[in-house]
Amino acid sequence: MMEPMPTMRSGKAKTRQKVAQLSVVPKSLGSSTARASTRTDARKWNDVPKSNDVPKSNDLPKSNDGYKARSAGRATSAAPGDASETSASLPDSRALTGDSYAATAFAAVIDRSLRAGMARFTAGLSPMTLIGAYADWLAHLSYSPGKQLQLSEKALRKWLRLVSHAARRGMNAEGGAPCIEPLAQDRRFSGEAWRQPPFDLLYQSFLLTQQWWHNATTGVDGVTRRNQDMVAFGARQWLDMFSPSNHFLSNPEVLERTAREMGMNLVRGAQNFIEDFERTIAGKKPIGAESFRVGQEVAVTPGKVVHRNRLIELIQYSPATDTVRPEPVLIVPAWIMKYYILDLSPENSLVRYLTRQGYTVFMISWKNPSPEDRDLSMEDYRKLGFMAALDAVSAIVPGPRVHSVGYCIGGTLLAIAAAAMARDGDDRLATSTFLATQVDFTEAGELMLFINESQLAFLDDVMWEHGFLDSRQMAGTFQLLRSNDLIWSRMVRTYLMGERDVMNDLNAWNVDATRMPFRQHSEYLRRLFLDNDLAEGRFTAGGRPVAVQDIRVPIFSIGTETDHVAPWRSVYKIHLLSDAEVTFLLTRGGHNAGIISPPGHPRRRYRVATRHAGGRYIDPDTWFASTSDREGSWWPEWIAWLDARSGRKVDPPTMGAASEPWRALTDAPGTYVLES
Repeated sequence: MMEPMPTMRSGKAKTRQKVAQLSVVPKSLGSSTARASTRTDARKWNDVPKSNDVPKSNDLPKSNDGYKARSAGRATSAAPGDASETSASLPDSRALTGDSYAATAFAAVIDRSLRAGMARFTAGLSPMTLIGAYADWLAHLSYSPGKQLQLSEKALRKWLRLVSHAARRGMNAEGGAPCIEPLAQDRRFSGEAWRQPPFDLLYQSFLLTQQWWHNATTGVDGVTRRNQDMVAFGARQWLDMFSPSNHFLSNPEVLERTAREMGMNLVRGAQNFIEDFERTIAGKKPIGAESFRVGQEVAVTPGKVVHRNRLIELIQYSPATDTVRPEPVLIVPAWIMKYYILDLSPENSLVRYLTRQGYTVFMISWKNPSPEDRDLSMEDYRKLGFMAALDAVSAIVPGPRVHSVGYCIGGTLLAIAAAAMARDGDDRLATSTFLATQVDFTEAGELMLFINESQLAFLDDVMWEHGFLDSRQMAGTFQLLRSNDLIWSRMVRTYLMGERDVMNDLNAWNVDATRMPFRQHSEYLRRLFLDNDLAEGRFTAGGRPVAVQDIRVPIFSIGTETDHVAPWRSVYKIHLLSDAEVTFLLTRGGHNAGIISPPGHPRRRYRVATRHAGGRYIDPDTWFASTSDREGSWWPEWIAWLDARSGRKVDPPTMGAASEPWRALTDAPGTYVLES
């Protein structure tokens, strides 16, 4: 009577295997303790079964009583002398007291599938996060009668200001000064046509309304800072949708263009809309991007791929001078972008500029991840990415130390790797340059509005479905941060004015986006953005924590004034985390345009100052006020800094090594950059 039991367990094992093939069920789904452990190093990705593995029973949520009952059941069935007839005739206690593996896994699959499907209609934003933020704001506002009275008084005064201005305009055509002016960065109403009635009243009433909503969504006692910022951001997005500049009948510039061209601007706009719609549906790049082909118009600096693994291709660029500095330069671009932002058209190529200044340059080209790469981790990116590239550079150019350069999150990876190398006594780095790089994420700008536990859990479900985060969702998030410039103003120009933006190499690169692997991107957002593990000494590399303070090589850190991805004050925090020599440079421009700043580029200016090793800390505002503004590109300033920390020029090294695995494989730009 006891013999059928192994068969029953075998059947359950098969059921478990089938369920496991449907989903990856994190341990944290059913355990609040596991969720709380995301803020400690105890939370490991290995707690999450890989998609091709069969999850063990203890990876699923269960009650302690059920677990004890199952254990007791196994002990009882194994005890000698038990009545087999009684055991077979009674219901299995495990089925009554324990959670069903299949039911739990099936429930997790349903929940994740629902949220992943919902994300298609919410641009990847968690509705629960928004609901929680608005509930927090509304609840506190409803119990703040003083704030409500203040808002009522503000609304009345703003209405009186507008009526007073309208009365002055009625009596005097000149009308005097507007009752409210747009912010300096708001160029929607800068045209002269907006100064004429009734459009002046339209835009001023809009600005007064926008100002009132800012007053209403901020300064409510008791609302958390994150929820306040989220509500204010959401209100601003909704108001921007209804701006009078976005609509045909309320935009005087569009009406003037339509009258002057007898409606042909609208015809062109309709054609533009149809073309854009067709290209979006077909998954094609915008019009004009085809004029900037990788390897033909951009990414044309000559070189060879000298190493390839499942994650990177390493490019060594051909020397452009008879002699070179002995120290090579290894560049780590962000994997959220394709590397050739630093090798655009020849006149905008930082790589070409470096080679012409007598440097041997190596560049990492990241593979565009596919669903099979879902389990790649941050540690994989460190070992298969930077460390593998550094090993290759050290083999091809043996002896000299390496000038390391990291851009954006590539710079964050460089900081992690450099800290681990310093911890382990690896002294192969000569300097570290960080381009628009954050190592402390407490003040990472408006991007932090999209980083909290609810939002990241929602994003995990989105990535769980495909194994990666699609580039379109990342692009949508960045567009929301600058919706006036990147969404609404563009729509007005393209569809109402009938004008096409001129495509250039930087814009063409911007639409050539990449994907993010599930595991790595989840670790990056949680451990760095959400938990700030790197700055607080909890981030592990090689199984042990790393500290940025261990980096002792000279640091050159660059911030850009209008960066909405890595705000310069956040980048400046490197001063608080390193006792090494830090040269900080602040340049005009944004996250990308500020970095791509070749000599001769108009309207470029920068500030730079060096804090010597062990020097005193200066806060960013004081630094800005006390540092003089210089005209021109920052590139020559950086080259002079590198030259001062490099040896005398020598003959160029060979292209690749004579033996595997660093033999020259193919011409630059390689194959990974061509993957879409």
